[in-house]
Amino acid sequence: MKRIHGMAWAAPLLALSLHAGAAETYPERPVKVIVPFEPGGFTDVVARVVAQQLGSALGQSFIVENKPGAGSTIGTDFVAKAAPDGYTLEIVSTNHVTSHRLYKNLDYDPIKSFTPISKLADSPYVLFVNTKLPVQSVQELIALSKSNGAHLRYASSGNGSTQHLMGALFLAKSGAKLEHVPYRGSGGAMKDLAAGFVETSFAAVSNGLPHVKSGKIRALGVTSTRRNAQLPDVPSLAEAGVPDYDAVVWLALLGPAGMPKDIVSRLNEAVRTGLSRPEAREALAGAGVDVAVSTPEELAQYMAQENAMWGDVIRGLEIRID
Repeated sequence: MKRIHGMAWAAPLLALSLHAGAAETYPERPVKVIVPFEPGGFTDVVARVVAQQLGSALGQSFIVENKPGAGSTIGTDFVAKAAPDGYTLEIVSTNHVTSHRLYKNLDYDPIKSFTPISKLADSPYVLFVNTKLPVQSVQELIALSKSNGAHLRYASSGNGSTQHLMGALFLAKSGAKLEHVPYRGSGGAMKDLAAGFVETSFAAVSNGLPHVKSGKIRALGVTSTRRNAQLPDVPSLAEAGVPDYDAVVWLALLGPAGMPKDIVSRLNEAVRTGLSRPEAREALAGAGVDVAVSTPEELAQYMAQENAMWGDVIRGLEIRID
């Protein structure tokens, strides 16, 4: 019996030893970094900068692999079901904590099915209006939207998209009256805003800035609590009188649930090292985002807060995507 009892302890001790050894030498082979969107998009551009920096910091290839579809849920499901050994990671965006409320029958939980590693970046959206609209401020827009006969619309990249939810949050906090007009992508929404077919839209700085410079659209407010360096004269929505408005598009690095803590720590340190380099910060600034790293614990707390906030917004909209 004693011998059997001793053997029962041997297996977990051996597993712990192997885990520790793997962490010390990690990564020993190329690492997949899943991006659940098409190549060339916002998340993909940032992912390639991050992958390059992780490879440089850890001396191994970090290979970006795009798995788009179903609002990012196909690629995310793939990562949730991967082995938690650190060789399959994912870069997610804000919609990571909204998709499960919009799509039926997902096999993963956005919090419980993943290991948080580090937050990576933040990017505010901007409330843009067509310059033909006779408003110069957020408060003037709100007042006009409530006036008799006004029929103002805000364009988004689709039902349940971040643009849609940013607008819905604005309506809830400001009392403005704007009709949502969903498009099949942000490009079409911005094109029609610039042409004057819709009056307003919440969009990324990089999408709207060329049209601001051409005089076709005007920036009224930034969704983050701090102003944007590319639009220094544009107030935050909170500054402009929309109480407690604070929302950004964020990006984060995750792995499957159950990753060893020492591998997570190694990756977190590599993220901090890589994204502190001037060339990485410049590349991300060029993509319209600010570096915003965190500890795994801070990311877990942040994702829980975002999950709760956007959950309230989506429940208010009563929308589902089949």
